[in-house]
Amino acid sequence: MSEEAQQAEVTALQAALAAEHAAVYGYGVVGGRIGERRRAEARTAYDAHRARRDALVRAVRDLGAAPVAASAAYELPFPVGDGAAAERLAARLEERLAGVYSDLVRAATGARRADAAGALRETAVRAVRWSGRSVAFPGLAERSGERTDERTGAAGTTPSATASGTTPSATASGTAPARH
Repeated sequence: MSEEAQQAEVTALQAALAAEHAAVYGYGVVGGRIGERRRAEARTAYDAHRARRDALVRAVRDLGAAPVAASAAYELPFPVGDGAAAERLAARLEERLAGVYSDLVRAATGARRADAAGALRETAVRAVRWSGRSVAFPGLAERSGERTDERTGAAGTTPSATASGTTPSATASGTAPARH
Protein backbone atom coordinates (compact mmCIF):
# COMPACT_ATOMS: atom_id res chain seq x y z
CA MET A 1 0.00 0.00 0.00
CA SER A 2 1.38 3.40 -0.94
CA GLU A 3 1.93 6.00 1.75
CA GLU A 4 -0.79 8.15 0.18
CA ALA A 5 -3.29 5.28 0.22
CA GLN A 6 -2.42 4.44 3.82
CA GLN A 7 -2.92 8.08 4.85
CA ALA A 8 -6.31 8.13 3.11
CA GLU A 9 -7.28 4.98 4.98
CA VAL A 10 -6.13 6.43 8.32
CA THR A 11 -8.11 9.62 7.62
CA ALA A 12 -11.25 7.60 6.82
CA LEU A 13 -10.73 5.40 9.90
CA GLN A 14 -10.36 8.50 12.09
CA ALA A 15 -13.57 9.97 10.65
CA ALA A 16 -15.40 6.71 11.33
CA LEU A 17 -13.99 6.64 14.86
CA ALA A 18 -15.09 10.23 15.52
CA ALA A 19 -18.56 9.36 14.22
CA GLU A 20 -18.74 6.28 16.44
CA HIS A 21 -17.73 8.38 19.47
CA ALA A 22 -20.61 10.72 18.65
CA ALA A 23 -22.99 7.79 18.09
CA VAL A 24 -22.13 6.27 21.47
CA TYR A 25 -22.88 9.63 23.05
CA GLY A 26 -26.06 10.02 21.01
CA TYR A 27 -27.33 6.59 21.97
CA GLY A 28 -26.78 7.55 25.61
CA VAL A 29 -29.32 10.29 25.00
CA VAL A 30 -31.59 7.97 23.01
CA GLY A 31 -31.55 5.42 25.84
CA GLY A 32 -32.62 8.06 28.34
CA ARG A 33 -35.60 9.18 26.26
CA ILE A 34 -36.74 6.14 24.27
CA GLY A 35 -39.95 4.37 25.19
CA GLU A 36 -39.95 0.96 26.82
CA ARG A 37 -41.07 -0.71 23.58
CA ARG A 38 -37.80 0.14 21.79
CA ARG A 39 -35.39 0.29 24.72
CA ALA A 40 -33.81 -3.12 23.97
CA GLU A 41 -33.25 -2.08 20.35
CA ALA A 42 -31.53 1.11 21.52
CA ARG A 43 -29.34 -0.87 23.93
CA THR A 44 -28.34 -3.31 21.17
CA ALA A 45 -27.39 -0.41 18.88
CA TYR A 46 -25.46 1.29 21.70
CA ASP A 47 -23.48 -1.90 22.34
CA ALA A 48 -22.83 -2.36 18.60
CA HIS A 49 -21.45 1.18 18.32
CA ARG A 50 -19.23 0.72 21.36
CA ALA A 51 -17.80 -2.45 19.78
CA ARG A 52 -17.26 -0.68 16.43
CA ARG A 53 -15.61 2.24 18.21
CA ASP A 54 -13.22 -0.10 20.02
CA ALA A 55 -12.38 -1.95 16.79
CA LEU A 56 -11.68 1.36 15.05
CA VAL A 57 -9.34 2.42 17.85
CA ARG A 58 -7.37 -0.79 17.30
CA ALA A 59 -7.35 -0.30 13.50
CA VAL A 60 -6.02 3.25 13.78
CA ARG A 61 -3.30 2.10 16.19
CA ASP A 62 -2.42 -0.80 13.88
CA LEU A 63 -1.65 1.77 11.18
CA GLY A 64 0.64 3.68 13.56
CA ALA A 65 -1.63 6.65 14.26
CA ALA A 66 -3.05 8.01 17.51
CA PRO A 67 -6.84 7.47 17.63
CA VAL A 68 -8.98 10.59 17.75
CA ALA A 69 -10.44 11.09 21.22
CA ALA A 70 -14.11 11.47 22.03
CA SER A 71 -15.41 14.89 22.95
CA ALA A 72 -16.75 15.24 26.47
CA ALA A 73 -20.16 16.17 25.05
CA TYR A 74 -21.87 16.79 21.73
CA GLU A 75 -24.50 19.25 20.59
CA LEU A 76 -27.44 17.32 19.22
CA PRO A 77 -29.03 18.28 15.89
CA PHE A 78 -32.40 18.96 17.60
CA PRO A 79 -33.89 18.77 21.09
CA VAL A 80 -34.61 15.23 22.27
CA GLY A 81 -37.37 15.53 24.83
CA ASP A 82 -39.45 12.42 24.20
CA GLY A 83 -39.47 8.96 22.67
CA ALA A 84 -40.41 10.15 19.18
CA ALA A 85 -37.49 12.58 19.12
CA ALA A 86 -35.20 9.83 20.44
CA GLU A 87 -36.23 7.61 17.54
CA ARG A 88 -35.53 10.43 15.06
CA LEU A 89 -32.11 10.96 16.66
CA ALA A 90 -31.30 7.25 16.41
CA ALA A 91 -32.25 7.28 12.71
CA ARG A 92 -30.14 10.40 12.12
CA LEU A 93 -27.14 8.86 13.88
CA GLU A 94 -27.35 5.76 11.71
CA GLU A 95 -27.86 7.71 8.47
CA ARG A 96 -24.83 9.88 9.17
CA LEU A 97 -22.72 6.88 10.10
CA ALA A 98 -23.63 5.25 6.79
CA GLY A 99 -21.99 8.18 5.01
CA VAL A 100 -18.79 7.83 7.00
CA TYR A 101 -18.64 4.10 6.42
CA SER A 102 -19.24 4.67 2.71
CA ASP A 103 -16.11 6.83 2.71
CA LEU A 104 -14.20 4.14 4.60
CA VAL A 105 -15.24 1.47 2.09
CA ARG A 106 -13.83 3.72 -0.64
CA ALA A 107 -10.52 4.30 1.19
CA ALA A 108 -9.86 0.89 2.74
CA THR A 109 -8.55 -2.33 1.27
CA GLY A 110 -8.77 -6.02 2.13
CA ALA A 111 -10.27 -6.98 5.47
CA ARG A 112 -10.79 -3.34 6.53
CA ARG A 113 -12.86 -2.73 3.41
CA ALA A 114 -14.97 -5.80 4.17
CA ASP A 115 -15.44 -4.64 7.78
CA ALA A 116 -16.42 -1.15 6.59
CA ALA A 117 -18.93 -2.63 4.12
CA GLY A 118 -20.41 -4.69 6.96
CA ALA A 119 -20.65 -1.59 9.15
CA LEU A 120 -22.29 0.33 6.29
CA ARG A 121 -24.86 -2.44 5.89
CA GLU A 122 -25.56 -2.54 9.65
CA THR A 123 -26.02 1.23 9.92
CA ALA A 124 -28.30 1.27 6.87
CA VAL A 125 -30.47 -1.49 8.34
CA ARG A 126 -30.68 0.25 11.72
CA ALA A 127 -31.54 3.55 10.00
CA VAL A 128 -34.46 1.86 8.24
CA ARG A 129 -35.63 0.24 11.47
CA TRP A 130 -35.59 3.57 13.30
CA SER A 131 -37.03 5.76 10.55
CA GLY A 132 -39.27 3.34 8.67
CA ARG A 133 -37.85 4.51 5.34
CA SER A 134 -34.89 3.63 3.19
CA VAL A 135 -32.77 5.23 0.50
CA ALA A 136 -31.41 3.71 -2.68
CA PHE A 137 -27.77 4.39 -1.79
CA PRO A 138 -27.21 4.43 1.99
CA GLY A 139 -24.29 6.63 2.87
CA LEU A 140 -24.43 8.74 -0.26
CA ALA A 141 -26.11 11.96 0.84
CA GLU A 142 -26.25 13.29 -2.70
CA ARG A 143 -28.26 10.20 -3.73
CA SER A 144 -30.63 10.25 -0.75
CA GLY A 145 -31.41 13.95 -1.03
CA GLU A 146 -29.84 14.73 2.35
CA ARG A 147 -27.09 17.30 2.53
CA THR A 148 -24.76 17.27 5.48
CA ASP A 149 -24.01 20.48 7.29
CA GLU A 150 -20.28 21.21 7.53
CA ARG A 151 -20.74 22.24 11.14
CA THR A 152 -22.43 18.97 12.07
CA GLY A 153 -20.42 15.87 12.88
CA ALA A 154 -20.71 12.77 10.80
CA ALA A 155 -23.03 11.14 13.31
CA GLY A 156 -25.37 14.13 13.41
CA THR A 157 -23.82 15.69 16.49
CA THR A 158 -21.37 18.52 16.97
CA PRO A 159 -18.71 18.54 19.68
CA SER A 160 -19.58 21.22 22.22
CA ALA A 161 -16.79 23.61 23.15
CA THR A 162 -16.22 26.05 25.98
CA ALA A 163 -15.82 29.73 25.30
CA SER A 164 -12.08 29.22 24.85
CA GLY A 165 -12.74 26.61 22.19
CA THR A 166 -10.25 24.16 23.67
CA THR A 167 -12.24 21.88 25.92
CA PRO A 168 -15.59 20.24 25.12
CA SER A 169 -18.44 20.53 27.64
CA ALA A 170 -22.05 19.43 27.93
CA THR A 171 -24.25 22.13 26.42
CA ALA A 172 -26.86 20.67 24.11
CA SER A 173 -30.51 20.83 24.97
CA GLY A 174 -31.68 17.56 26.37
CA THR A 175 -28.23 15.99 26.46
CA ALA A 176 -26.95 13.61 29.07
CA PRO A 177 -23.40 12.61 29.86
CA ALA A 178 -22.02 9.93 27.60
CA ARG A 179 -22.14 6.43 28.99
CA HIS A 180 -19.03 4.59 27.85
